Amino acid sequence: MPGNFATIAVLGRAGDPQIAATLTRLLGQLRAAHATALVDAALAPLLGHPSDAQLADHLRLAAAAELAIVIGGDGTLLKAAHVFNSRPVPLVGINLGRLGFLTDISPDSMDTDIAAILRGEYRADRRVLLEAEIAHAAQTTACVPALNDVVIQKTDGGRLIEFETYVDGQFVCAHRADGLIVATPTGSTAYALSGGGSILHPALDAMILVPICPHALGDRPIVLGGGSRVEIAISQTHGGRAQATSDGQHMQILNAGDRIRVWRADRAVTFIHPHGHDYFRILRTKLHWGPGLTRSDNE
Repeated sequence: MPGNFATIAVLGRAGDPQIAATLTRLLGQLRAAHATALVDAALAPLLGHPSDAQLADHLRLAAAAELAIVIGGDGTLLKAAHVFNSRPVPLVGINLGRLGFLTDISPDSMDTDIAAILRGEYRADRRVLLEAEIAHAAQTTACVPALNDVVIQKTDGGRLIEFETYVDGQFVCAHRADGLIVATPTGSTAYALSGGGSILHPALDAMILVPICPHALGDRPIVLGGGSRVEIAISQTHGGRAQATSDGQHMQILNAGDRIRVWRADRAVTFIHPHGHDYFRILRTKLHWGPGLTRSDNE
């Protein structure tokens, strides 16, 4: 991967005035570095008037960018990752959200960290994607690739769904639950963590299945090899509705008899971190692990 990026896409949390100051600073820094910045057109209202920023729609961003810098939280970064589904564009996250497992550059260190990245001083971090498809009675529909997770869940309050899971063609379990999370290591610190799943280090070639509020207490999360092919067969929705989502953004309705197949994608998403990036420090800080906190963690 080249160290210098000539054309840089800038995306962020559209409609949020709190990112305006950081956005303006970033564009000034990119201008001073003689980089071409293509700004997501959705951010135009935050730029003020007049503005000399080059605005671009998602198609142009995906076609032209060599690097994408995203201002916001982890959800914003997930949305940006979907913009670049058509070609591999590395992502940098500036954290203006709450948790920030993925967006690890703070606004306070942005000038130094971005300057280092533009000089080629960074660490690249490849993250697994999941592909999925839904086999309905008459057709098969592809899902949008997921960086965090593919989630099957009920949509009606008070009603559980019944489904069976298979791994590489072998029957695993029959579930009565609110749903199931199929998560990547990246997604293991998202919805899967809230559901009681283990944290998977992002370097692992693995995925995790996490039942959502299972009716049986023995129905527990399980970690699988990254090459596994998972199939979920919907048995019964008890008159309610069920849905499948990719990273919580793209929903498809499920009916009894539908089968959802999930597997590791052939391609990956690349995050770029400044030198000194420490995954375990992020865990300590974001999850408030007490005894191991150092003064630097609290700064």
